[in-house]
Amino acid sequence: MANELTASFPILGIAAWSGTGKTTLLEQLLPRLREQGLKVAVIKHAHHSFDVDQPGKDSYKLRSAGAAPVLIASRQRFALMQETPGLEEPDLAQLVAMMAPHNPDLVIVEGFKEWPIAKLVLYRAGIGDQAILTSPWVKAVALNAPTPIDLATGVTQLNLDDSDAIARWIVSWVSTKK
Repeated sequence: MANELTASFPILGIAAWSGTGKTTLLEQLLPRLREQGLKVAVIKHAHHSFDVDQPGKDSYKLRSAGAAPVLIASRQRFALMQETPGLEEPDLAQLVAMMAPHNPDLVIVEGFKEWPIAKLVLYRAGIGDQAILTSPWVKAVALNAPTPIDLATGVTQLNLDDSDAIARWIVSWVSTKK
C-alpha cells in the first residue's frame, strides 16, 4: 500500500461516483465548517478541459501567447492559470503543496479517488461500483441506504442526507489530526 499523502494540515478526500452529489454536499458543509471555525480549502478534480479565463481578455491573450503561468489579480481575488501540456492527470501532491502558504485548517479534495489520502466516501444505491467503499483509506462513509457490504472495522457510517452529522464528523476527525 502506498504511503499516505501528508501535509502540515489535514487532507480529507471526498470520494464518490459522478452523480452522487459531492459538490452539492460540499456546498452544504462548507458554511457549517466555517461556523465551527475551520478555514477550509478545496481542491477539485475535473475530468474535462476547463477554462477560468475568457477569450479576448488580456490574461487569455497573454496565456495564449505563451506566458506560463499567468497570475491575474484584483482587490477581490486572484487566479493562477498554468497550462499542463502532456500531463495525463494532475499531481495531487503538487496541488496540496500549493495550499500550504494559505495555512488552511483542512484541505478537502474532491475526486482523486485513487490517491492515498483519508477519505469520506459518499455512496448512493445504484450509482457506481460498491468497491469504492473498500479502499484502505476510507475513514467514513455517508450512504442514503443500508450499506451494501460490510465496512472495515473503524469506518464510521453516516447518513448521506444529514449534512449536520457529516459536518460534526469532519470537525471531530480534524481535531484528531492536530
